[in-house]
Amino acid sequence: MDIESFREYCLQLPGTTEGMKWEHLCFMIEEKIYVIIAIDEGNSFSIKCNPEEFDQLAARDGIQQARHMAKRQWILVDNLEVFNDTELKQRVADSRGMVLSKLSKKIQAKYT
Repeated sequence: MDIESFREYCLQLPGTTEGMKWEHLCFMIEEKIYVIIAIDEGNSFSIKCNPEEFDQLAARDGIQQARHMAKRQWILVDNLEVFNDTELKQRVADSRGMVLSKLSKKIQAKYT
C-alpha cells in the first residue's frame, strides 16, 4: 500500500484526525495516537498491538519493539509493505480499537 492510500484508509476510520508530532505523521482518536509514521524514513510506522501477539509479531521480518513506546504493546514496522493490504488495515483498525477502549465509555459511544 502506498502512503496516500494508507492515509486515506486511516482518515476514513470514525473520529480519526491527523497531525505532526516529533516530525512524524500521526493518526489519532481524541488526540490519542494509534499510528505514528516516519514519512521521511521509508514510511516506517508504529502501531499498538495486543501484548499476547507481540512475540509472534516481533519474530516476523521487518517488525520489532517500537522505540520509546510501551514495551510489548507497540510494534515498529519497517514499511507499509511488511503486511499485505488486508492485514495492514486490520492491524491499524485494531490499534485504533485498543486506544479507543482506554477512553471513557461516553467517548467510545461517539465512535462505535
